[in-house]
Amino acid sequence: MANIFPLLPLLIACLYLSKAIVTAEFVQISQPIAANDGSVNFLVVGDWGRKGAFNQSAVAHAMGEIGEKLDIEFVVSTGDNFYMDGLSGANDPAFSQSFSRIYTAKSLQIPWYSVLGNHDYHGDSEAQLSPLLKKRDKRWNCHRSFDVRAGFVHIFFFDTTPFVNKYFTNSTDEKFNWKNIPNRDIYLSNVVKDLKTSIKSSNATWKIVVGHHPIRSIAFHGDTTELLHQILPILQANKIPMYINGHDHCLQHISNIGTPVEFLTSGGGSMAWRNQTNYQRYKKNTKFYYDGQGFVSVQLTKSEANVVFYDVHGKPLHSFNLKANTGKNLLN
Repeated sequence: MANIFPLLPLLIACLYLSKAIVTAEFVQISQPIAANDGSVNFLVVGDWGRKGAFNQSAVAHAMGEIGEKLDIEFVVSTGDNFYMDGLSGANDPAFSQSFSRIYTAKSLQIPWYSVLGNHDYHGDSEAQLSPLLKKRDKRWNCHRSFDVRAGFVHIFFFDTTPFVNKYFTNSTDEKFNWKNIPNRDIYLSNVVKDLKTSIKSSNATWKIVVGHHPIRSIAFHGDTTELLHQILPILQANKIPMYINGHDHCLQHISNIGTPVEFLTSGGGSMAWRNQTNYQRYKKNTKFYYDGQGFVSVQLTKSEANVVFYDVHGKPLHSFNLKANTGKNLLN
């Protein structure tokens, strides 16, 4: 027994690390907001990291202009942050080439809150979560699942990629690095549990959920069945007004399919124009679809939300308003 005691600290550390890997407990972040006009304003962009190519730089320029106009507090990234295979490590030059050197506008020198996408899991997903990246660029905030509280607004980010069954079979050509998710069932169970708990315990006026994969979509990838079954009931039960995703390389707004949830896709940060859609899937509920590059702005007050979709040049393409608490769509 005496020989075991020197090993106790190491054993405890290993047990703690194992728990951290599989519990997916939400990291909590407090985002300061300006008290000037009583609003919270941010941009949303997804599927962007291509070292400026495929109009990524043009989208970044337009984001800078709109960000300045709206006086945004932060940026939300819906994942697939670095193509094609995530980062190879925390010192990968792709981080600077696709992020720091691209989003250079003054208005974008603010916190970025990012989730992981399926392409980010091709590489070393832990690299994007590393504190070393924040040392390289203080704007960067990325966790598997986390929530950001900004005054009366609460945004819940969760890790969607491990939910997708085909990524764990041979039915896709993609290669994934699951080294920090050794037990998928436990991991997903904890994501669901923590998402429920975090949303239910929040007293925020606006509760918004963000993930990489769509719940509903008429674009190339379509609905994510696993999220329809496991996540949508949580949104419905808690009357979440907006679910925001990327994955489909387009801009999209699907409204109220048997539930007061607006489904918003902002995945036009770089490569787009897939030219494959299924309008019949949600013909009556699709309010807007644009098969091109662009981004989204969200402006929130305690009484109302205004959402605007922009193209690569910053031209508004579609907008709508929501009333707080009811989720009622006021304008399309």
